[in-house]
Amino acid sequence: MRWLIAAPSDDASVTEATRQLISVPSPIYQTKRVQLSSTRKTALIAGALFVITFLTSIPAALLLYTPVLDHTDYIIGAGADTRVALGAFLEVLLIVANVGSAVVLFPVLKRQNEALALGYVTARIIESAFIAVGIVSLLAVVTLRQDVGGTGDAGSLVTVGRSLVAVHDWTFLLGPGWIVGVGNGLILGYLMYRSGLVPRRMAMLGLIGGPLIIASGTAVLFNVIQPGSAAQVIATIPEFVWELSLGIYLMVKGFKPSPILSGAIGDAGAGERSPALTAADR
Repeated sequence: MRWLIAAPSDDASVTEATRQLISVPSPIYQTKRVQLSSTRKTALIAGALFVITFLTSIPAALLLYTPVLDHTDYIIGAGADTRVALGAFLEVLLIVANVGSAVVLFPVLKRQNEALALGYVTARIIESAFIAVGIVSLLAVVTLRQDVGGTGDAGSLVTVGRSLVAVHDWTFLLGPGWIVGVGNGLILGYLMYRSGLVPRRMAMLGLIGGPLIIASGTAVLFNVIQPGSAAQVIATIPEFVWELSLGIYLMVKGFKPSPILSGAIGDAGAGERSPALTAADR
């Protein structure tokens, strides 16, 4: 406030001091700017990782793994080892994107509910563990084909090969076909819906798609429907749309304004909620 007591005759000095004072950004403004930049970067990275999960999982499942998954005599035939190896590499990237998306979102989601945010990270890790077992099983088929495919007993090798493929199929069912419904569907859908970080109608897709994924996976487990049947495919559509739309939305628009981004929330792990957040949920 020193400029307020300057001599009245020194009008030029007063004017210059006033201009400099007004031009200096306040600490509060600078803090908000840094916070907004940080949350936008978080949304961008998380969205990109969600999109990467699609770019890595779909080619591996639908194109690159088909020789070993669909041909019973792959282990004693010519094989397409490079395709399978490329599929395995893409799924390794898928694992990184799966875990990475949960870790990146955790600091934001824990402001809503820390226990559920930790549960989401755990679900993604378990899903990725199932995927990793599936990768190893298919790479084992490739190794057996290369080492003993032309010299061993054909019948025994085919049996071993199909057993390893069966391991992959079950890991796919229990990981992407079941745990995803719990993690990306129910937990992430609920956290996004309650926090308002994305449009609530979009988050509803997760709350609907999650139970459908779980129900269809359970039906396959008890042989009520066949794996990859029309019923299972239809049941995965809401979850597919939810995850893809979430990734694109976070990349393009970032998080919606929400009380949890301003820190106006108590200890989420203890279930405390700020009045502002409660009002936003109404």
